[in-house]
Amino acid sequence: MFLKKTLSLIEILALSFTANAQTPDVKIGVKGGLNISNLTNTTHGSSLTGFHIGGVAEIFVNQKFSILLEILFSYQGSAYDGPYMLDNKLVNIDSKTELGYINIPVMAKYYIVKGLNLQVGPQFGFLTNAKYKINSATLLGHPLPIEDSNVSIKDAYNTFDFGINFGAGYELPVGVFFDARYNVGLTNVNKYGNSSNNGVFQLSVGYKF
Repeated sequence: MFLKKTLSLIEILALSFTANAQTPDVKIGVKGGLNISNLTNTTHGSSLTGFHIGGVAEIFVNQKFSILLEILFSYQGSAYDGPYMLDNKLVNIDSKTELGYINIPVMAKYYIVKGLNLQVGPQFGFLTNAKYKINSATLLGHPLPIEDSNVSIKDAYNTFDFGINFGAGYELPVGVFFDARYNVGLTNVNKYGNSSNNGVFQLSVGYKF
């Protein structure tokens, strides 16, 4: 259902762009892949493995240049392994912050040679959910029981995120394509406390019809 709605919205956006394009050639497709994400300015923070999936529309201005519109659900955030105050005790915890976004990248795409391209452009993100999960807690090497280890923390995060994407891709004549991209978050994701930004490396595979 989500993918069907995504493709419909992308098609509407694509048609509005092509109304003024010199070469109204539009290709619709789907993509998905791996996220390796982190949140900046976090002590003992480490990368979190997630995923992204959604639809794409590529609007060709000419043979070398196109505008790429995407709507993606992206699972990202950060992992944490370090000291934490729990029940008035300093314990070591292994935890993760999970953030779900609907991301809308708008990429300028330039084909260096046939198939090989470079990409750059802004990304607009809308937070759909945020959870904090404690995987394990230990005190002096001994495991501790954990209650409420998976709680919603959406109220602690800003609902809008803005960043810039940089990437490259390669396309096969059959319509299959591969992308590598890094998103640099430029807005603070936290409502309270220290400023923190998203950073997400993505590897994608997709197909354009």
